[in-house]
Amino acid sequence: MMDWTDRHCRYFHRLLSRRALLYTEMVTTGALLHGDVPRHLRFNTEEHPVALQLGGSEPADLAHCAQLAEQWGYDEVNLNCGCPSERVQRGAFGACLMAEPQLVADCVKAMGGATRLPVTVKHRIGIDKIERYEFVREFVQRVADAGCTTFIVHARNAWLKGLSPKENREIPPLRYELVHRLKHEFPHLTISINGGFVDNDAVQQQLRLLDGVMVGREAYHNPWWLAQWDAEFFGEEQRELTREDVEAAMCDYMVREAAEHGTSWYSIARHMLGLRNGLPGARRWRQVWSDHRLKHLPPHEVMAMAAARPSLAEATS
Repeated sequence: MMDWTDRHCRYFHRLLSRRALLYTEMVTTGALLHGDVPRHLRFNTEEHPVALQLGGSEPADLAHCAQLAEQWGYDEVNLNCGCPSERVQRGAFGACLMAEPQLVADCVKAMGGATRLPVTVKHRIGIDKIERYEFVREFVQRVADAGCTTFIVHARNAWLKGLSPKENREIPPLRYELVHRLKHEFPHLTISINGGFVDNDAVQQQLRLLDGVMVGREAYHNPWWLAQWDAEFFGEEQRELTREDVEAAMCDYMVREAAEHGTSWYSIARHMLGLRNGLPGARRWRQVWSDHRLKHLPPHEVMAMAAARPSLAEATS
């Protein structure tokens, strides 16, 4: 979810669900050690609970970044061992770390020794053509022995060569049964599953067997689904929430961001373009919020324009 789940996206998603755990986009240790730390770690207090997802493979560097996560007020720090992109591989982290379980264990131990935050790991069920259950089992066992108690498992292999990141989300088959087997063999661990979930029934089916479900791109492209989650999965009463309520709250947020940080509403609005998916007029609504020529207007005015019925000339052009 690089370049997707930034703090603006997470603020938007928090308006829809008050209970779901939100994750940052992956932040590399190099970016925090040598870059602009506030730019990478600043978040809105409304985002809690929120986890910082790190990319790296040097135990000392990850330990320092875990300390930063605690200092900045995150609720969890997560080590990414699932991203298959070639750029990430060149940095010797992401999914390629699954081939080095002892190194991951060393990283987790160093992170756990540096922070009081929960240290979790996100990973795949295998890499390349390694499809044996024993491969992922050994990985989990080794990392758990180092102190990790929570694993988020993307139920596909990561092909490190020959597939793009997009193809890696589609071509390797989903094998949920391997994740279920992990939970059966390690009942004391918290095991969540990721990969291919698009509706409540599918999520509920997994929650009968596992401890959690992570949803990525479907939540981004169809964000209104999140508005059901607190009632469906956390037992809360269904809120009287409308898309207009959320859009107006985002406009208030855009005004605040412009005043405090000089952020254009245009860079924030991209995250909410799926809010009206499937509704009449959704295409025009997206066009208005995507129109860079309107960047000079206040966001509430843009909201009014997006809600207005098109003129007959516009409708027939």
